[in-house]
Amino acid sequence: MNTPESSLLGKPTAYVSQYEPSLLFPLPRANQRQALGLANTLPFMGADLWTTYELSWLNPKGKPQVALARFVVPMESPCIVESKSVKLYFNSFSQSTFESAQAVQEAISRDIGRAVWSTPNVSHAQASEAPDQANTHVSVTLIGPEQFDTESIGPLKGLSLDRLDVECTHYQPTASLLSADEAQSVVTQTLTSDLLKSNCLVTGQPDWGSVQITYTGHPLNEEGLLQYLVSFRDHNEFHEHCVERIFMDIWTHCKPIKLSVYARYTRRGGVEINPFRTSFAQPMPKLMRTGRQ
Repeated sequence: MNTPESSLLGKPTAYVSQYEPSLLFPLPRANQRQALGLANTLPFMGADLWTTYELSWLNPKGKPQVALARFVVPMESPCIVESKSVKLYFNSFSQSTFESAQAVQEAISRDIGRAVWSTPNVSHAQASEAPDQANTHVSVTLIGPEQFDTESIGPLKGLSLDRLDVECTHYQPTASLLSADEAQSVVTQTLTSDLLKSNCLVTGQPDWGSVQITYTGHPLNEEGLLQYLVSFRDHNEFHEHCVERIFMDIWTHCKPIKLSVYARYTRRGGVEINPFRTSFAQPMPKLMRTGRQ
C-alpha cells in the first residue's frame, strides 16, 4: 500500500521533462478517515479543488505553450494524490509535444483520474496502467494566457473571527474548545479566518491557509472556534484531512443542522489545494484566489 513515507516528499528528486503519468503518487484516504471515526457512510460531500500555476508544453512546431490548470477531485475517490508528485507530473509536460490544449486537458483528466480512483493497495505505477474508464476521469479546466486577466483575487466572504482578541495556548487540534450556545435561537452564519496553519505530514513544512465555515444551528462560540482553528498550528496532516477533521469536530461538538468547511491554502511548488466539505447539496465555491494565493 502506498504510504506518505514511501512517496517523494522530502527526498532529492530529478525533474523529468518528458511526459510521465506514472509520477503521480496516490495515497489512500481511508486511514485518516478511520482515525476520525468515519466508516463507509460519510456525513459530508464535496471535493478537493486544485490549481497548478506551472504548466507548459510544446506545440507541434516546438513552440512553448502555457496555461493554468484547475482540476476537481471528488471526495468519494478512494485516494488523494500527493502534491509533490503532482508538481513533478506537471513539470514532465515541459519538453513534451501535444497537438493542442485540448489534448493536454484530456491527458490530465485521464491521468489524475486514474491516480485518485486507483485501488489503494495498488502501486502508482500499476495504477497508471489501469484501463481507461470514463468514470475514472476528473474535471479539468485550462486557463490560457488570453484569460489571465479574468482571474480575480478577493477574501473569503463572511464575518472574520480574526477580529477577536483571544488568548491562544493550544497548538495541536483541541476539539474541546468548540461549543454552541443552545440557549439561543438557530442562526445561519458564515465565519472566516486567515489564521489556519498546519504542517505537511511527512516533511513538516508549513501549510498556510484561510478557512470559511458556514453553518445553520445554535450560535457557535466564536472565541472558542478561533482558538480551535489556531490549535492546528503545530499539527502534521495533509490539507484534505485537516478540513475533514475541522468538519467532524464542529459536527460532533456543536451539532449544527447544516455545515460546510472550505479552506484555501497558499501554493507550494506552484500547486494549491482547496478542500471543500459540506453536509448539504450546494454549488461548489467560486474559484477565486485569496490575496495570499
